Amino acid sequence: MMSKYLIKGASVLGGERTDLLVADGRFAPLEDSAGATEIDAEGLVALPGLVDLHTHLREPGREDAETVLTGSQAAAKGGFTAVHAMANSMPVADTAGVVEQVYRLGQDAGWTEVRPVGAVTVGLAGQRLAELGAMADSRARVRVFSDDGMCVWDPVLMRRALEYVKAFDGVVAQHAQEPRLTEGAQMNEGEVSAVLGLQGWPAVAEEAIIARDVLLAQHVDSRLHICHVSTAGSVEIIRWAKARGVKVTAEVTPHHLLLTDELVRSYDPVFKVNPPLRSSEDVQALRAALADGTIDVVGTDHAPHPSEAKECEWAQAAMGMTGLETALSVVQHTMVETGLIGWQQVAKITSQTPATIGQLPWQGGSLAIGETAQLTLVDPAARWTVDPQKMATKGRNSPFAGLELPGAVIATFLNGHPTVLNGELNTPTDVGAL
Repeated sequence: MMSKYLIKGASVLGGERTDLLVADGRFAPLEDSAGATEIDAEGLVALPGLVDLHTHLREPGREDAETVLTGSQAAAKGGFTAVHAMANSMPVADTAGVVEQVYRLGQDAGWTEVRPVGAVTVGLAGQRLAELGAMADSRARVRVFSDDGMCVWDPVLMRRALEYVKAFDGVVAQHAQEPRLTEGAQMNEGEVSAVLGLQGWPAVAEEAIIARDVLLAQHVDSRLHICHVSTAGSVEIIRWAKARGVKVTAEVTPHHLLLTDELVRSYDPVFKVNPPLRSSEDVQALRAALADGTIDVVGTDHAPHPSEAKECEWAQAAMGMTGLETALSVVQHTMVETGLIGWQQVAKITSQTPATIGQLPWQGGSLAIGETAQLTLVDPAARWTVDPQKMATKGRNSPFAGLELPGAVIATFLNGHPTVLNGELNTPTDVGAL
């Protein structure tokens, strides 16, 4: 018998204050609350557990940067109850064996549900399709496939992948980067790159691939997801495709909602990322697109690196930023406090829609009686200063270090079990509960 928790006075999706009972892994009727542990949630917003479609857990092979254990602990502290682990591990997650290994590591850790993302091509090399069907049929039940970090640049392979995943309602998540247009690129192509003398990364390199792929997705009538959209032009292409009925979804990262290429003037490699930080005009377009539904979800692109990969010259530095423990706060800062969206839409873009895209068993993110208790309690009035040294992730490469952000995750419930209480890690779930 699992424990019972009576959550008192939470504001559900930012609306009416109510009590929630969690019992035996599900939301239960309040009349069954006898013997429950009470949690005072006055002033807290209750959200369905967050779902990240874009996380780099590095294991197997790069345990110096992150492990499934440390990454899933960071996810729990950030309010996530499910993360999708990208395929660019060592070895690459391009076989049933590797995705099942990642899935089992997530179960053994017990801090969040870990859903492996399968590679589209063998070794991310872009030469031939990986074992898409075998990964889909494996115990990991892979439904999202991506060569993230590399673009599936070959249009024939991309078409074949889109056709293949239709058989099990999968989705291809594309890293939109035309390789020839970004050879040697170091940052966003624009005024700042010209001043700094760094080779520019043109917006058209992203937009050209998105334009091609939405047409391919329309042609084969398959699902396409665009990773880490970063330009205003990309937004317009996606908006056009959706108007035509193309089955395309898109994500934006927290860092692209807040940071601009002006920060690169510092030459601090913590701001080096793929795709690069763009202009303030792009940031505003991304926020507007997330608010109006053109961009469907927020994906962290959590990309931890060991310190030596970032504490070096800009040109030699690795690309990527951590993001799991700051994501919700950045969304509150950029989208809620600016009046663009409310908490109900926060739930949609951080939980409900990504769960649906990823085909999670508990997709929908409901807090209704009888539903699996995936729950995040956040204090929207809290203020905290980002200190990478205090984070659960191994990565210290947070671009928000020293920044004061709003909102703090107070509790995270995974399948009815509190993995986080009072803002700190509590205990993991039992493997059998996942």
